[in-house]
Amino acid sequence: MTAATYTGSRNFSLEELPGGAPQPGQVQIAVAFTGLCGTDLHIFHGDMDARVSMPAVIGHEMSGVIAAVGDGVDDWTPGQHVTVMPTVSCGNCPACRRGNSHICHNLNFVGIDSEGSMQSHWNVSADILVALPDGLPLDEAALIEPTAVAVHDVRRASVTATDFVVVIGGGPVGQLIACVAMQQGARVVLVELDAGRRETAKRFGITAINPIETNLVDYVAQETDGAGADVAFEVSGSAAGVGSAVDVLTTRGRLVMVAIHPKPKEIDLHRFFWRELEMFGARLYQRKDFEEAVRLVAEGAVPARGMISRVVSLDEVKEGFLALESGGAMKVLVDCNEVAK
Repeated sequence: MTAATYTGSRNFSLEELPGGAPQPGQVQIAVAFTGLCGTDLHIFHGDMDARVSMPAVIGHEMSGVIAAVGDGVDDWTPGQHVTVMPTVSCGNCPACRRGNSHICHNLNFVGIDSEGSMQSHWNVSADILVALPDGLPLDEAALIEPTAVAVHDVRRASVTATDFVVVIGGGPVGQLIACVAMQQGARVVLVELDAGRRETAKRFGITAINPIETNLVDYVAQETDGAGADVAFEVSGSAAGVGSAVDVLTTRGRLVMVAIHPKPKEIDLHRFFWRELEMFGARLYQRKDFEEAVRLVAEGAVPARGMISRVVSLDEVKEGFLALESGGAMKVLVDCNEVAK
């Protein structure tokens, strides 16, 4: 099987791996597409070398077709279209015992902590498969995983049709959060500095503003008769984004921290006290989030097709990462059965 293998900061090589039939309890997937995400970009930059064992096959946003099944696999058959929910929990830690296995203390995140999908054929446990409906294009299906992130974030915030929602950060996850919140009936404004991302949001029917040109607090006050936003999602990962998210919230508003902040940021705790605000962390997803994401993508309720900026082959993975790095692409997919050179 052919794989794009991470060999160190900013380097990938095309390799022929031994492969082999799926083991008992496994299925073999002929991988169609793998999406590149922000975490993968951190790996590309070498920021996660302490966690990723090199040489590494990464990738977790994927779609494909079952090519073979191992012994003991009775619920899946060759030819079925599938994706994976790439989380394997231990089942024994405090989080798992409380029903929160998605944030297992010993979580194996497939495609980071173990072998991922950036290869032509991939043997995985049947337990992490998620079925795709007939007729869903496999390139669009590769966006189910980030959509599941957005579904979990919106559910974590208990967004309703009466809410005014601010999303700070217009990357793929921010735009998906905006779309999912709009599906709940909420009014949404997305805050993004990059003009290209704002134009993308507008094509998706999302109101998007530039915080340099428009005072966000004043804008939200005008839209809510002075009350403020019910929910703010911080997806930018910036200190300014955190501050803005807190500033726009109404009394007992909810702040949802979606972006990864590797270093502590200052936050106005007096405002939390004064307005009785709430703050939630939102990490990954649960099975019900994944299943809802499948429905939303299949029904066209989120703009999966419109988010795909570029498709590269397995030997063009570095070029795909450079496109993401430059900010010139929303979502890059790797065609895992295509080699260009």
